[in-house]
Amino acid sequence: MKRRLLYICCVPMLMAMSSCDFLFGSREDAVVDEIFDEGAIDPELVQDEVGYVPVLPYWTDFVNPRDIYCGYDEMIYVIDDEGLKVLDQTGTVYQIIAIPGATEVTQDRRLHTYVAGRVDIDVDGDGNFENLAAVYHLTGTSFGAVSIVDTLIHPFCDVSRNITAFRGAEDEEVQFTGLTTLADNTLYVSRSGPNNDLGGIARPDNAVLFYDADGNNIAYANGLSPVTGNLKSLWDISGISSFAAPPQTLSGISASAEFFVCLDQPDAPYKVLWITQTVDPEAGIVYGENAALTVFDYTKADRFLYEPNRFIQPTDVYVAADFTGYIFVTDAGTDSLYQFTRKGYEGVNPPAGSPNTKQVIASFGGVGSGPFNLIDPSGVAYLRKVVYVADKGNNRICRYKLSTDLE
Repeated sequence: MKRRLLYICCVPMLMAMSSCDFLFGSREDAVVDEIFDEGAIDPELVQDEVGYVPVLPYWTDFVNPRDIYCGYDEMIYVIDDEGLKVLDQTGTVYQIIAIPGATEVTQDRRLHTYVAGRVDIDVDGDGNFENLAAVYHLTGTSFGAVSIVDTLIHPFCDVSRNITAFRGAEDEEVQFTGLTTLADNTLYVSRSGPNNDLGGIARPDNAVLFYDADGNNIAYANGLSPVTGNLKSLWDISGISSFAAPPQTLSGISASAEFFVCLDQPDAPYKVLWITQTVDPEAGIVYGENAALTVFDYTKADRFLYEPNRFIQPTDVYVAADFTGYIFVTDAGTDSLYQFTRKGYEGVNPPAGSPNTKQVIASFGGVGSGPFNLIDPSGVAYLRKVVYVADKGNNRICRYKLSTDLE
């Protein structure tokens, strides 16, 4: 009797399992459709040899997106007019955090998030509020319970200003233009502003300030020019990137304290710079230029990172933490995304079997709204072989992948 009942119960189940919809999922199912749609590649857009191809669909739920960062929690962080938006890798927005005047975002290995913005503060206690540059230190951004741990406010977060007076309108002109972190959770903050007197007690406004994990201003990048264009310049700095970046891997992440900067100064011939760090027995830590990038090997590449006037208005730079080590630059002046190797060669390695022995140019752009066009790109990030671009003028986040990485 029990066997008969079992057989009777199993018959309907077997009939249901014979349905293809049950076994493989229905194409009418919303979840299945999302999986098929997300990450689609148009075969008409795949490069003949090797190059970047769009990962579709582009994400369009943004208003003037101006920075993007792929966090150590592997969430995607976007700054636009509504503040800080936290997304997963399908582009789903999990939450929006309102940050006044938000422009930049980064995260450290503790999953603490930093956002550059503005804050109104009554400096003199006279009832008049000044609008000052600030860095908001947040926790819980990927879990929903957001807390503000600390806020770094110019000029009070710069120890060199402890014995100098507030400069009023000049200090209000100062901007925090970039954020990046190191493997030990040190925070680098790039800053630009009008006061760059090298003979003064205070540090120049055009500077990179260093903060420990507790928010203490421990140093700054000395020896770099705030007012001239050369290979060790911070003349109107507009972006910064360290070599430490997600994802977390068993092999660890770079412990280097060196960094890249972008310069938004039209008269600077070199606008994307690799700033090195050396230790002098007498002078201590010294920051300088990477002179190796000035050597152009035309047997290996046709274009180079350190060509004079290579960029017009670079807005962001990012260094891939994986085996490629690629350097990505967005340029609002040419509406383009550029890609270089760590040796400063523009382009990617030619595919196996290719007769081409030089780097293959993979940079692309030009004003427009097509899949390879951009308008005022203002941020770039990279995670797990995908390049993310904040395409500000098109109100979208674009994603790209090398054709040789397609599965």
